[in-house]
Amino acid sequence: MTAPHYRADLALVHDRGFAHHAERCAPGVLALLAPVLARDGLVLEVGCGSGLLTRHLVAAGHRVLATDASPAMLDLARDAVPAAEFRVLTLPDDPLPEADAVVGVGHPLNYVDDPDAVRRGLVAMARALRPGGVLVLDLCDLSWAGARRDAPPFARVDDDWAIVTRFAVPAPDRFVRDITTFVRQPDGSWRRDDERHENALVDVSRVPALLAAEGVDARTSTALGDAELPPGLMAVTGRRGEWRDRDGD
Repeated sequence: MTAPHYRADLALVHDRGFAHHAERCAPGVLALLAPVLARDGLVLEVGCGSGLLTRHLVAAGHRVLATDASPAMLDLARDAVPAAEFRVLTLPDDPLPEADAVVGVGHPLNYVDDPDAVRRGLVAMARALRPGGVLVLDLCDLSWAGARRDAPPFARVDDDWAIVTRFAVPAPDRFVRDITTFVRQPDGSWRRDDERHENALVDVSRVPALLAAEGVDARTSTALGDAELPPGLMAVTGRRGEWRDRDGD
């Protein structure tokens, strides 16, 4: 990707106004990671954002390496969760360190150039898992765009920030958000910033077969634990078997 999403103003607005998804998904993620916690394994979080899920992982006792492509998001996350380790990482091609779990909510893997990049990112995550390792993430299915094709613009205003988002579906596997943020300045004026977010969508039903080829037994679901996901957002959970080593022998 040519430039990171979530510059400083949108990162701040997202952190202050859009924590609900991570909060709702956290119990289900933690339940799936119980075997990792029991062996004091390393959790690699992709697309950690401002640390909304990270703080739940750390509070539960996990060792966490939290990563994101946005330096502005990582600045917020470091302040919020000083006990975690943080690193800039851009999917799908930055190398992933080996870990006992790879997790990500907020569909971070869909913020890539095209569906092939989503597939490369999934393969990289699978190969980063140590034997017995756990994979937990959510992905935007092709139906994500269909469910929002005629969605009206979204707007929200708070005391010190505001956001307006317009949606477009230029192709069946492409979902676009044009986002304008306003952040109140110390002198009372408002600063405006504009970002375009393009999400590459995939047929999530094909993901288990892709991961199986990498030794990860995975399934998909419309919920993560007790948290029902929005239409078109699918949970992918899996585990690398103890029987397969890195070379597949």
